[in-house]
Amino acid sequence: MMHSQQCCEAIVLRHTDFGESDRIVTLFTAEYGLQKGFAKAARKSRKRFGSTLEPFTQAVFQWKAGRGAFWLLLDAELISSRLGLRDNLQRLALASYGVELVVLLLEEGEPHQLIYELLGGFLDYLEQGGNGSTARLLFELRLIYLLGYMPHLLHCSDCLKIFEKEPIRFDSSRGGSLCLDCAGSTGTVVDLGTIGSLARSLKVAPQQFAGFHFGQKTIQEAGLILSQVLQQILPREPKSLKFFSQL
Repeated sequence: MMHSQQCCEAIVLRHTDFGESDRIVTLFTAEYGLQKGFAKAARKSRKRFGSTLEPFTQAVFQWKAGRGAFWLLLDAELISSRLGLRDNLQRLALASYGVELVVLLLEEGEPHQLIYELLGGFLDYLEQGGNGSTARLLFELRLIYLLGYMPHLLHCSDCLKIFEKEPIRFDSSRGGSLCLDCAGSTGTVVDLGTIGSLARSLKVAPQQFAGFHFGQKTIQEAGLILSQVLQQILPREPKSLKFFSQL
């Protein structure tokens, strides 16, 4: 049975050398989600693929169905190599963290147009020298939201009271924000301004990162909130996060 040739745009998340000259790559596409691709003799001849199989690269790939779940990669046309990410260790580590979150949280083969746009915008912003703390906050927040894990923010997750100016607590295991009456002694104290900033940040396109400015308090409190949610939904701690925290 002959398999027809197809093409689609993809971001390369990671690669593994196989045998003497082949390469296996993990691709993320809008139409087909996460996919594994097999590039025969990719390391022996760079004519077909050039630098398109490097992590963070975005390209249009020509492929056909291969053995099992693998795509057989035939050719690639470069869109962006994002070489600037390799000029700074912190940016590189943060880009690796974002890619690992996508690999850990998405099911293979499920289309995710908005998450594809989110990851592309995140990598572009980092390559252009964007603020790392802002990039991480927005990426984690939007990824959680787009995957359907968003906790309650602007009202109490227990009694549904809408917050005005009172102090609040946050407990991901109880659904998110809590008024003090419902929280009791549980949860982390957070400022309503932080919660409001997170809610407002979800009202723009997922790929938009430029133009955001968060204070240090917001960065710290949002980090606590988002890490609580991620700890609940991740199958394991990302290896790249350990590396990033050591920098």
